[in-house]
Amino acid sequence: MLEIKNLQASINNKTILKGLNLTIKPGELHAMMGPNGSGKSTLAHVLSGKNGYEISGEINFRGENLKKVPVEERAQKGIFLAFQYPLEIPGVNTNNFLKTSLNSIRKSKGEKELDTLAFLKLVREKSSELGIDEKILSRQLNVGFSGGEKKKNEILQMKILNPSLSILDETDSGLDIDALKIVAKGVNSSRNDKKSFLVITHYQRLLDYIKPDFVHVLSDGKIIKTGCGELAEELEKTGYKKLT
Repeated sequence: MLEIKNLQASINNKTILKGLNLTIKPGELHAMMGPNGSGKSTLAHVLSGKNGYEISGEINFRGENLKKVPVEERAQKGIFLAFQYPLEIPGVNTNNFLKTSLNSIRKSKGEKELDTLAFLKLVREKSSELGIDEKILSRQLNVGFSGGEKKKNEILQMKILNPSLSILDETDSGLDIDALKIVAKGVNSSRNDKKSFLVITHYQRLLDYIKPDFVHVLSDGKIIKTGCGELAEELEKTGYKKLT
């Protein structure tokens, strides 16, 4: 699904990723942990195609080098990023945003766009699965949303867009236990042998609900240790100092 070789990334003349290597196969869920400033969010931004970074190395998604592929085409190819801090977009209705995004992806695949009735049926189904109040979907995108509502809305987007590779950048940050369970439910219900996930988190608590196949520790722009779920539990007790 995703193969990263010797990835280096710089912004404003500062090198953040320093030779990162990572392979994620179809059906796998990888958790990326690490201290502040280690490069976790930079990795998420680079994979999604955010502008401003100078990169070298290889990012291959389904065998295609993404180096020169713009962000909108990456989304159309099946890469989704749930933001650490979802943006508020005044004047943009949440339902309209979701419908436009979904139909843009369907159109890129040569599929028929959903009409309003078909879309509303889909969004009601996915909202119900996640226990999300449909009323928030008639509001402006993330405007006035609580932190938990913003994060749940990101997971709803993921469910509707149905990406092949989902990158969750600290989606658990600031969530209470109920919202955390909804986020985990959304991820777990989406897992199958054709989809892959990269979950970036500081805390082991999310991994109590989302069981990773692999846990990686990122430090100073490189993966310094890889293990299974027990590694996250170890880090919760000992911190990162023993590894860095």
